[in-house]
Amino acid sequence: MHALRPLLRKSLFNLFAASLACAALLSPRAASAEALLLIEADSGKVLQAENATIPWYPASVTKIMTAYVTLRAVKDGRLTLDSLLTVSPTAASQSPSKMGFRPGTQLTVDNALKMMMVKSANDMAVVLAEGVGGSIDGFSAMMNDTAKKLGMTQTSYVNPNGLPADGQITSARDLGILARSFLRDLPEYEYFVHIPAIRFGKRTTGNFNKLIGRYPGADGFKTGFICASGYNLVASATRNGRRLIAVVLGANSGTARAVKAAQLLERGFGQDNLTWLRPSLGTVDNLVPVDASPPNLRDEMCGGHRKRPASDDDDALIAANGGTSGSASATGGEAQVTFFTAGLQPPLMKASELMASAPAATEPVLVYTGPTRTGTALIAAVVADADQQTASKPRGKKSRVAKKPDAADKPKDAAKDTKTAAVKPVAKPAEAKKNDKSNDKSDAKTAAKPAAPKHAAAKHDAAAKPAEKPAASSDPKPAKPKAATKPAAKPANNS
Repeated sequence: MHALRPLLRKSLFNLFAASLACAALLSPRAASAEALLLIEADSGKVLQAENATIPWYPASVTKIMTAYVTLRAVKDGRLTLDSLLTVSPTAASQSPSKMGFRPGTQLTVDNALKMMMVKSANDMAVVLAEGVGGSIDGFSAMMNDTAKKLGMTQTSYVNPNGLPADGQITSARDLGILARSFLRDLPEYEYFVHIPAIRFGKRTTGNFNKLIGRYPGADGFKTGFICASGYNLVASATRNGRRLIAVVLGANSGTARAVKAAQLLERGFGQDNLTWLRPSLGTVDNLVPVDASPPNLRDEMCGGHRKRPASDDDDALIAANGGTSGSASATGGEAQVTFFTAGLQPPLMKASELMASAPAATEPVLVYTGPTRTGTALIAAVVADADQQTASKPRGKKSRVAKKPDAADKPKDAAKDTKTAAVKPVAKPAEAKKNDKSNDKSDAKTAAKPAAPKHAAAKHDAAAKPAEKPAASSDPKPAKPKAATKPAAKPANNS
């Protein structure tokens, strides 16, 4: 027996080493930041969890809570979907993505919700917050109170749109709890989380959640991105009456998060007949929170290796990188690993190909400014918004021409120019798609505003100086007036 002990120890050591090697093989991204969660919507049962209780920056998935609190107020009778809200200067000053309406513009709760959930409009989130809570701070307090009641113990909010802030924190666990609560408590308003596209005037915007219209049974929720958080997605899908919720935090592109969510969902739907083979992970509420600081993915997501600043809708970035940006980590070898770990489960569908395909054809939902309208009045409102966009096009073009020389200088200057163009409401929605939603542009906006007065002042000085010189000069030589004209050129070039 004593002679067998060394052999037994060696066997156990080899088994342990093999287990570690297998775990490393099956978790190629374990060393990098990513959080995954898959749960059943009805029971809250956890089907898969990786880093699900690590704190995370939520980015625009914050807007799920903004919609929840707003629709709770509607359900409780404190306002209606037809209630008119006004765009304040604070709302209008938010960073892209946004609708770009001028302060004083009015629109309904219904339209503001649709714009916020589909276009991820940061200005509409503030419009709703001020309309329901009186102010950003007042509404944030309502969000935190709601989170506490729902059992979201790792979540805190300081704004309604997810723009970068130290106190804006959540986790995959808490987002799973929130998504379940939305479906359970507000089934009559579920429509807002799966609108495939909206049309405002002449512009159509598709939902940034690439599963909508592509993945069979996809029926919600919301995307998010800031540099610090990476690409986040809360997604739901229903098959054969069974609804699952997937949470992906920290993916490296919009496509990668969609592919990963589709794979999680597909794996979950394939577990129906094999649940007895898997250990129980309990319910989402019982997952134990981790006391840690949120990972900051800024360098990875928005570093110099990116061909352009990353944004929530990164189709253009993927095309620029040859169609592979972000998808490799989510798809390379994934189907084979899943087959091994799924207890003889059939291989997954090729989610990357599914996400790359065009979404199912659908009629975009009309959104518009002003009060609720129907019939011919609705058509007139849509035409009026389209006419306003057309009328202001020359101004938008002018601003684009003006910023070309500056854009070549420095990334900071490009951000400043973007912000200058954003001051004009009509040019705004188009610019929003091109720019980073990482929202580090508030300083650039402040810097952009004085540019016009400075330019005007330079012009005034340039015009005044040539007139003063000849008048003061008594020298009859013709060379003097020539010298006097040179300073006029300098301010013009510096403006």
